[in-house]
Amino acid sequence: MAQSIGRRSFTAGLALTTLSPLAVHAQQRKLPKIEFLYSPFADYAPFFLAKELGYFEAFGVDVKLSPKGGTSETIQMLASGNVEAGAATWGAGLFNSISRGATVAIVATSARMPNTVPSPSPFMVSTAAWNSGIRTVQALKGKRVGVPGPGGFGLYSVAKALEKGGLTLKDVQLVNLPPPATAAAFANGGLEAGWSIEPFAMQMERKGLAKRLVEDHTFGTELGFIAFNEQFLSKNEDAVAKFLAGYLKAARQLEQGGWKDQRVLDIVARYTGGEMAVLRDIPYTIRPADGAIDMASVREQEQFFRAQGALDYKGNANIDSVYRRDILQRANRLLQSKA
Repeated sequence: MAQSIGRRSFTAGLALTTLSPLAVHAQQRKLPKIEFLYSPFADYAPFFLAKELGYFEAFGVDVKLSPKGGTSETIQMLASGNVEAGAATWGAGLFNSISRGATVAIVATSARMPNTVPSPSPFMVSTAAWNSGIRTVQALKGKRVGVPGPGGFGLYSVAKALEKGGLTLKDVQLVNLPPPATAAAFANGGLEAGWSIEPFAMQMERKGLAKRLVEDHTFGTELGFIAFNEQFLSKNEDAVAKFLAGYLKAARQLEQGGWKDQRVLDIVARYTGGEMAVLRDIPYTIRPADGAIDMASVREQEQFFRAQGALDYKGNANIDSVYRRDILQRANRLLQSKA
């Protein structure tokens, strides 16, 4: 008995007509599956592109992108084996997890702050606060400041911004709030200032809700990393290298002018919810061509969290024990062989 073509089969067939020959060939064979956790921020763009433009498939991996929570949740899900991979910011939770022997493997940088302004992760003040006379960091003493959580890059970034005005985290009232919710808090007077990231920062500017107060506080800082469940990586090193090759290809495309490509903007808009006019103008995070992590920047952040009393170990976390540079090097060789 003849069967009608299902929606999934039709969609898959349609997708094959839009992918490269390599991606088509990849879809016709059984590929190792990787579920990757992401946040709806512009700095995750390389993963969006690698998925939608068929780079992952072309290198030989089947990747599912799934939205996630914060760094702590990501590390927990990776360590437990509930998902294979994800990206997150450096923070106290990760450093403590490494010291406790968490079963995660770090393989590459996911994003780094540029040495230029405007910043893709500015410290912002609400327009209402600005109009009331809060136009310097010093004027924020005793005021409410939004951070995305108690132990990640957002907290570090806010602390560095406050330093510009001679303040510390103890001089302000910290309010834990994710970046997408900052706009509402600025609009209803719930915050005077806070950390943000693109595309949310420029969206708030365009709507007249906020102004950039500090932007030169995290030049060159490592923002995040890519990690895998250690057991999965140990059994699937080739698949992880192929995943990274697809990621690096997309990252290099962005660094070489990809942000001017309408196709790229369409993809990023779909995952972030960002407005097209905003995405065309926002500043973006950067990545080295080889995906390597600047360990000096990571150690600086570790020392910051130690000073905050957020680390439960002495000395330095043994990051080298979980940083698989060999897999990253293999990915770079693979990408070069396909050039």
